Amino acid sequence: MKEDFLHHVWQFKKFDIANLKTTKGESIQILNSGQYLQLAGPDFFNAQLIIGNQKWAGNVEIHLKSSDWYVHNHEKDSNYDSVILHVVWEYDVPIFRKDDSEIPTLELKEYVAFTDLHKYQSLVSQKSWIYCENEIGNVDDFIFKNWQERLFFERLERKSQLIFELAEISNHDWEAVLFCLLAKNFGLNTNGEMFYKIAKSIPFSVVRKESYSSESLEALLFGQANLLSQDFQDNYAKELQKSYNYLVLKYQLHEKVFGLVEFFKHRPDNFPTIRLAQLANLYFHQKNLFSLVMNGTSINELYQIFNVGVSQYWETHYNFDKNSSKKMKKLSKSFIDLLVINTIIPLRFAYARSQQKEITQELIDLAILIPAEKNAILEKFYSFGVNSQNAYESQSLLQLKKNYCDNKKCLDCAIGHFILKK
Repeated sequence: MKEDFLHHVWQFKKFDIANLKTTKGESIQILNSGQYLQLAGPDFFNAQLIIGNQKWAGNVEIHLKSSDWYVHNHEKDSNYDSVILHVVWEYDVPIFRKDDSEIPTLELKEYVAFTDLHKYQSLVSQKSWIYCENEIGNVDDFIFKNWQERLFFERLERKSQLIFELAEISNHDWEAVLFCLLAKNFGLNTNGEMFYKIAKSIPFSVVRKESYSSESLEALLFGQANLLSQDFQDNYAKELQKSYNYLVLKYQLHEKVFGLVEFFKHRPDNFPTIRLAQLANLYFHQKNLFSLVMNGTSINELYQIFNVGVSQYWETHYNFDKNSSKKMKKLSKSFIDLLVINTIIPLRFAYARSQQKEITQELIDLAILIPAEKNAILEKFYSFGVNSQNAYESQSLLQLKKNYCDNKKCLDCAIGHFILKK
């Protein structure tokens, strides 16, 4: 038994409310169960009750045992002075206010049906992966689709936190924000944080000025990635070293990035050298990139914007000083899909919010056009009868797993509510 179940029971009145009585035998009538704000202080605010013949307005606190009031030191906290009812599963000791008056207590276990308790215990009993794995495939379609939309935008809310932080740091230079986000996502999971630090270490004003030279952009990115600090045989690598040293002096780039990019376990096309070269080439070919990605009206237009490869040197190299067979190394459609999911859609969401514009349906429509990602989490959901047809659905499922399932927040989840109501 957990307190979140009691919160659920009280909030949704999942108990016999017709003949409620306090532990002292006084009748209880619930006019308003209060607001469940999940903030510091009592669990439910601004409740309205009739206890005995007296109408009360105030707060409700919920515990498994009434003695938990003292375990949590509520008797010393003025936030709990306005509690008008103590709701508990088990009454073991009376609770008193500072003026020595006893707080009325409702013992819920006398009023909750065994079937509701059984459903709750069945829901939260440990399964192999998630608590509702045996039921999730049978959730009502209308409820599931409405919950998906909520999850999709919750995920965008979470991703937008970093975007707003970058906007604040850059004095709302949205081109600079986009550069940092793209760098992070070009690095994927392994090198994402390192690429993000590299992008942040280069003032975007420098990127703007040097974007007319692919060599200068590569020098900046490779140099800040600590990839130009050795003796090279290739003339191109030596030229990048010279360019980087010149740019450091020219722009006073003394903020070093500590750490090394990771090559291990990457396929050659995902080597950090190739991804940095592609990022440099993108900014060499696409000026005013923020305007382009914000105003792109179709997924095909976005594919065209990111239809870039690498400079001539990297067509025959994966590492400095090591020749390989020639390959254009253009961004794949699946990689661009990831950029749209993790960069473009969150950026559009955050920017629209900053401009107080409503683009909810536009973002859903764009996400629906992108194939669902492929990973172990989505494969596991599929094994339980939940399939993702597109990025809108897959992003929703990833949010469900990360924010609800992993944190055992079944009673904050529409799927958990549906299962308990069945």
